[in-house]
Amino acid sequence: MARSSQPDPPAFAEPLHVGRPNIGDRDRLMARITQMLDNRWLTNRGPFVREFEAKVADYCDVKHAIAMCNGTVALEIGIRALGLTGEVIVPSFTFVATAHALQWQEITPVFCDVDPVTCTIDPARIEQLITPRTTGIIGVHLWGQACDVDAIEAIATRHRLKVLYDAAHALGCSHRGQVIGGFGDAEVLSFHATKFLNTFEGGAVLTNDDSLAERIRLMQNFGFQGYDNVIDIGTNGKMAEICAVMGLTNFESIDEFMAVNRRNYELYRAGLANIPGLRVRAYDGRERHNRQYVIVDVDAEAAGITRDALVAQLQAENVLCRRYFHPGCHRMEPYRSYFPNAGLLLPVTEALSERIFSLPTGTAVSTSDVARVVDLVQRMTDRARAERSPAARVA
Repeated sequence: MARSSQPDPPAFAEPLHVGRPNIGDRDRLMARITQMLDNRWLTNRGPFVREFEAKVADYCDVKHAIAMCNGTVALEIGIRALGLTGEVIVPSFTFVATAHALQWQEITPVFCDVDPVTCTIDPARIEQLITPRTTGIIGVHLWGQACDVDAIEAIATRHRLKVLYDAAHALGCSHRGQVIGGFGDAEVLSFHATKFLNTFEGGAVLTNDDSLAERIRLMQNFGFQGYDNVIDIGTNGKMAEICAVMGLTNFESIDEFMAVNRRNYELYRAGLANIPGLRVRAYDGRERHNRQYVIVDVDAEAAGITRDALVAQLQAENVLCRRYFHPGCHRMEPYRSYFPNAGLLLPVTEALSERIFSLPTGTAVSTSDVARVVDLVQRMTDRARAERSPAARVA
């Protein structure tokens, strides 16, 4: 009988995603939705949004948490409320929204290289990029790993610069025992569906500065102070009640979400430990960490396969891993047209963007799923090295 020409089905019938949404207790979610509908208060900082803001502020140990419709708008409003103009120093090794939030307001993002160990903005490079037009620094707590906040804020103090942190990955993480959320002038969270705690879509600006918080609240609601009294320029950045309902429900399961993340992370780390050329990035065990990202660094020479080839093979098997962050903001538009030679000043960013990817985790990924992914990676790398062996080349 002739062999079928049909390709083999993928290893996973249903795709495994990076950032597939965690869902808390559905009964409690539906009960809150019913209460929200009974309230007939769907937006304009209703009771659920106020409760959610208080919950976030308490959890992050800050005075003010201003909930927003999404993390990008939270960045944009935070940037504008801080009065940033001209040039702002920011890493290229981040999600493009960090740069777009500046460029959207005609502020030039000046791309800074990152530390090869933490992958966060390198303070040693920041000072070299400061010009008379520089008004601030945006650091990104990448994958929950805090920036070197002490060094950054010392530089900012010397040069009278504002500091904003993109903490989209860092809810529930700490730096030197202090919960991330209260560093710099302000920090921004994301509650996008892909984050381990989501509000369907949402974000927040966190700050301990009373006057800044007041300005942010004005700006997120068209500049209104009371009824019919607009005292500042603003936009519509408010979080809807339904999003706060989801956030409050998920907060009740946040410890469970983090426990699942930790379990999956440790299984991946143990399973991939003996595969040449692959390294799961470690987190500081002395700090709190949400473990929402499983980041793998690929040494193509030792692994026998490039990061891109490995990712393509895994995706063909419905393991939808992601190249975080490829190719770097400086190689995306409009920045690659504005700064065509930026990569010359970003060697670490360039190298990392070709080596790193993220594996699926979260409550939608079981222990057996992790074992099967590890087995796939083992077989793919074994085959790649065998094909590159001298014996294979002679044959």
